[in-house]
Amino acid sequence: MLAEMEGIIQTITALDLVDILVVTYFLYRLYQMLKNTRAASLVKGLLVLLLAALVSKSLHLHVINWLLEKSMTVVLVALPVVFQPELRRALEQIGRGRLFRKTVVLDEEEVEHMLSALVTAVMAMSRNRIGALIVLERETGLDDYIETGTQIDALISHEMFLNIFIPNTPLHDGAVIIRANRIKAAGCLLPLTEARNLSKELGTRHRAAIGLSEQTDALVLVVSEETGTISLARGGVLQRYLTAEDIKDLLRPGISQPLSGWKDDLYAKLKGWRQKI
Repeated sequence: MLAEMEGIIQTITALDLVDILVVTYFLYRLYQMLKNTRAASLVKGLLVLLLAALVSKSLHLHVINWLLEKSMTVVLVALPVVFQPELRRALEQIGRGRLFRKTVVLDEEEVEHMLSALVTAVMAMSRNRIGALIVLERETGLDDYIETGTQIDALISHEMFLNIFIPNTPLHDGAVIIRANRIKAAGCLLPLTEARNLSKELGTRHRAAIGLSEQTDALVLVVSEETGTISLARGGVLQRYLTAEDIKDLLRPGISQPLSGWKDDLYAKLKGWRQKI
């Protein structure tokens, strides 16, 4: 046995190691994409069927094995239909990714100005029960959604946010999309989430915020028109009842650093604060 293992090890080349690392990374990214989604349960079901097929074959249970093999064939044909939302989401993220785009990193003064304008505007809209939907673009490009609205390309200020979201105006019901330190567009249309386990008190704005955060890495601030509650959607998770300090704590690392440097910290904060809901 040891001699065979040594022989196998001696035949491994640098290209074999690269091949193994690429496949490992692909499987890890696939796991990251599927975990905490309904697709995870489907994958578990497929693994159970595969295990049952192997066991029935080893025990020579020919009828059961034949049925399982035919079932697996049908399942493999149906996989693209069953996993359509997940496949679409993965392709959209690849297609909109900023692989060939320069990531803009704001300096400390620009970050603080942006946070101050956002917090001032959001808190004012919350007090006056003015609904709002504000998207902060990150690594995944949002050009498709920017094109659905009115392009502005304006510097960020709390006065601009308040003017955009004045009730009964053309841009009030849409979303504002921010890229770096500029408001790129307003009145933008966002995809609604397909999740069925959300609270009935969440309206279209919240569902749109969750929907976009499921398909991209954007941060989406929501102000409820009915209650004035401030929420943040990220990665399909909605954190509600935020204060001014909460908003700054959540947004500052996301605005000032590349995604890889603050992603884990943001997820940890979101998971910890979900207990407020």
